[in-house]
Amino acid sequence: MIRVLLADDQALVRAGFRALLGAQPGIEVAGEAGDGEEAVALVTELRPDVVLMDIRMPRLDGLAATRRITEDPALDGVRVVMLTTFELDEYVFEAIRSGASGFLVKDAEPEELVRAVTAVVEGDALLSPGVTRRLIAEFAARSKEPAEAAVLRALTEREREVMALVGMGLSNEEIARRLVVSPLTAKTHVSRTMVKLGARDRAQLVVLAYESGLVRPGWLG
Repeated sequence: MIRVLLADDQALVRAGFRALLGAQPGIEVAGEAGDGEEAVALVTELRPDVVLMDIRMPRLDGLAATRRITEDPALDGVRVVMLTTFELDEYVFEAIRSGASGFLVKDAEPEELVRAVTAVVEGDALLSPGVTRRLIAEFAARSKEPAEAAVLRALTEREREVMALVGMGLSNEEIARRLVVSPLTAKTHVSRTMVKLGARDRAQLVVLAYESGLVRPGWLG
């Protein structure tokens, strides 16, 4: 059973998400929060698998709440998906840097919301279709000049290659086609790379790819 916490200051939005997710087999809504402070408190108490976190909330916004959650070692198993009204929300970039496993626009199709919950539990990053490369490009534009990345020395050449492709926004299926391997092999390489680098999920792997200099601005094509 996947346990989900809903954090949004609009009761109507929470009710819609609760009705949708509660009707899915294998998913239950563990709790609801109306602001960031309440969200952090409930996550600490309930230890849900996934938090659907609105970015703009009173008392403590979603970004600050996400940082508190992802920086707490005791909450390492909790994944946060940021909810935003617009695909190019000015805070999406900071959401990924804050440790979110991805983001989802509020007007996404119902099946996409359900898929999001399942995806982040499995360790995948959730970036709404059509905006992945734009989000990564925004990250690239804001990134500082990368320092010498000793962390990459732990990776094999193939793992570096796979990490670079993840950083460029490719899915496992696209990586498999690029490297002429099976999707399962591509997924295995991604998983091993995440383990070696201590990355929480695919979104953090993208961040590390840019911060290490493995992928540079202008490579998206």
